Amino acid sequence: MEKIAIIGSSNTDLVIKTERIPEPGETILGGDFMMTPGGKGANQAVAAARLGGKVAFITKIGDDMFGKEALDHYKKESMDISCVFTDLEAPSGTAIICVDAHGENCIVVAPGANNKMTRKDIDMAIDVIESADIILMQLETPMDVIEYVADIAWEKGKKVILNPAPAAELPEDLIKKLYLITPNSTECKQITGIAINSPADAAAAANALLEMGAGNVVITLGANGAYVKNHDVEEYIPAVLVKALDTTAAGDTFNGALCVALSEGMDLTQAVHFATKAAAISVTRMGAQASIPYRREIS
Repeated sequence: MEKIAIIGSSNTDLVIKTERIPEPGETILGGDFMMTPGGKGANQAVAAARLGGKVAFITKIGDDMFGKEALDHYKKESMDISCVFTDLEAPSGTAIICVDAHGENCIVVAPGANNKMTRKDIDMAIDVIESADIILMQLETPMDVIEYVADIAWEKGKKVILNPAPAAELPEDLIKKLYLITPNSTECKQITGIAINSPADAAAAANALLEMGAGNVVITLGANGAYVKNHDVEEYIPAVLVKALDTTAAGDTFNGALCVALSEGMDLTQAVHFATKAAAISVTRMGAQASIPYRREIS
């Protein structure tokens, strides 16, 4: 099994269940409240660890209650946390999440210590990065750091996977160093300018990403499944039909699961099938990391 290094954000999620997402300027009464560990990096690391991956997590937390609770939680998730760094000035990242009756969500993130990750931190984690075979990143840490990691990993022949979330424009030099990019339709439009309203649109967006230099493309389409494309394979993989309770961390579960499947030697299509099953389980439960399944739950 190949080793996985996940570099990204650590947040504490403050979640409120509501009938609907409020309009701008509107106050509504919510229902259940949850405070749970989150952050795209942490969610993906926990997903990969629970699904059987050999995982190291590189992140930055604050020297506060949220950071200490997050660190205690990560210690229980069977992953290498030797490169979870603490910033003595910035608070830990937090996110306010509103989840409606249909499982859709609205999220506002205060990055805190996540924005304080630097190249110096990466230099301190270089042994962990160089010992990994697969490097997974997202966009909740500074772009300068993401590019620096990609440069190091590219030079060492690592498989660099980028989940470009939240949506942002990407430097083409970064895209050229990616073994795999995993945008959703919104992120795809931000990067390529192509709105995805049909299978033909997904194909066009994937082709654009391949032309920019990405080695492989997986476009996640929520309830509509995923579209897989490289220079040899083109396949639409349907979603597993379930009743969604909360879609928070579904994409993160997908990406963590995808890395585990690839680390075990599955081909890209097989890996996407596996990741789709894991993500489907996650949307049937409330919370971010609380919703992530274990390997024994994937049939």
